[in-house]
Amino acid sequence: MALKIGIARRLRDVPVLAARPDRIDARIYNLWRRLRLRTGPHAEFPLPGMPGMHLILEDPAWCIIDETRHGVPVLAWTDFSALKCRASLHEDISCTLNYYHYMATHLRAPAMKCLSSALADRLSRHS
Repeated sequence: MALKIGIARRLRDVPVLAARPDRIDARIYNLWRRLRLRTGPHAEFPLPGMPGMHLILEDPAWCIIDETRHGVPVLAWTDFSALKCRASLHEDISCTLNYYHYMATHLRAPAMKCLSSALADRLSRHS
């Protein structure tokens, strides 16, 4: 289990190697919003096939951490500022994708695929 330090605080202490604009699929973000209403503002999922990697979702950021390295961030989605001007639920969410490891690029797509099914699964258990 990850250290119980908030994501935003943990990310402040680690240098960003690169930051790029990104988008989160509206369906995934809407699943997170529904789960958050039922279980609270923190969710954590292990990433299958990636030992030690966990995806942590909180309001200020979503972050992949490496548990084998004391929970150090590897990849993080931050700056969900588009939420304030989002006109409808089908619009993707603009954000910033921060890279904390040189191989983090390879984690983005598998993490999003895993997250979609993990959120739906957890929601079905909390219905």
